[in-house]
Amino acid sequence: MDILMSAGLRIAGFYNYWVVISLMMTGFYIVISHGNLIKKIIGLSIFQTSVFIFYISMANVEGGSAPILNSEIVQYSNPLPHVLILTAIVVAIATTALALALVVRIKEAFGSVEEEEIQALVEKNKDAKAC
Repeated sequence: MDILMSAGLRIAGFYNYWVVISLMMTGFYIVISHGNLIKKIIGLSIFQTSVFIFYISMANVEGGSAPILNSEIVQYSNPLPHVLILTAIVVAIATTALALALVVRIKEAFGSVEEEEIQALVEKNKDAKAC
């Protein structure tokens, strides 16, 4: 029984990793299983969010303080990972906005956001041009 309790505490101690893995696999599944381009963008956003959470959780320092010099503080937390994630969030928002703008243009050009329908229209146009 002690072994099970010990294993349970070890698993609970890695809660953030389980959240990251579940979010990452959910986003990946959405990207590969759906043909709708908007759903693929949502899946990529979920995947990106899991990477952000992973990076921030790795940068966490137990008992660390802000890097302000003080004689009472002995352990500091590095702010660089958090700054990098803020930059990554801005880039993620920009790429998501660009992807959504491309989906709007694809919808205008092909009349659909379903991947299979778009591929069928492209193949139909290739066959028509070949004749």
